[in-house]
Amino acid sequence: MSRIAATFTSLKAQGRKALIPFVTAGYPYADVTPELMHAMVAGGADVIELGVPFSDPSADGPVIQKAGNKALAFGIGMVQVIAMVREFRKANSTTPVVLMGYANPVERYDQKFAREGVASAFVKDASEAGVDGVLIVDYPPEECEAFAADLRAHHMDLIFLLAPTSTDERMQQVARVASGYVYYVSLKGVTGSGALDTNAVEAMLPRIRQHISTPVGVGFGIRDAATAKTISKVADAVVIGSKIIQLLEDQPREQVANTAQNFLREIRLALD
Repeated sequence: MSRIAATFTSLKAQGRKALIPFVTAGYPYADVTPELMHAMVAGGADVIELGVPFSDPSADGPVIQKAGNKALAFGIGMVQVIAMVREFRKANSTTPVVLMGYANPVERYDQKFAREGVASAFVKDASEAGVDGVLIVDYPPEECEAFAADLRAHHMDLIFLLAPTSTDERMQQVARVASGYVYYVSLKGVTGSGALDTNAVEAMLPRIRQHISTPVGVGFGIRDAATAKTISKVADAVVIGSKIIQLLEDQPREQVANTAQNFLREIRLALD
């Protein structure tokens, strides 16, 4: 059982829902991410989504784009992100970490660090560093069976997005290769955009569960404790990203960890 599956199993037994914060690796300071990850766990995070900076994101709104651009300016790429997870694992061996990003950094990593006898340098190195899951926004499920199998062989999960426009056929395709959890994008648009329609989410999740047996997390548009609590009544996990990035934007280096921890503690209390 992967760390992600074990976490959801434990939470279900307790009657609790997962809190999954997203932060961009290397933001708002190049060296703050491992400390920030520990602070988010202290605030109640059950799984951490760590965004891999990329120059041309298709799913990220202005807030996360800006964070990614700043991290890229610091020189943060996949090599540095994997190193951050390795550093985090020195003091935390239990909290699952998911890398969220795009195909280009993964495939470039494989090109750059290709090794004889290794199908994917990225998969091997990420696994050894302590990564538990991968969410690649622009990897369609019908082209990911070999990648998913390689991840599973290294005790990692492949996580997919579903959207309000996802068809039953697409859900079935995702169900064949997804593990860990699936991430339901609660609105049509990019991260941080629009107002969340909780009624629409409540109506969609039973349909998703007709096809998918893995836990379902909901994100894009959750910005406060009240909304998180409402969503948690129907979802297995609540994902929050843009709001955290906004809170961290202007913080001095010494306040970054506390800011994230205090915000997540409020969300955790609402979920519990």
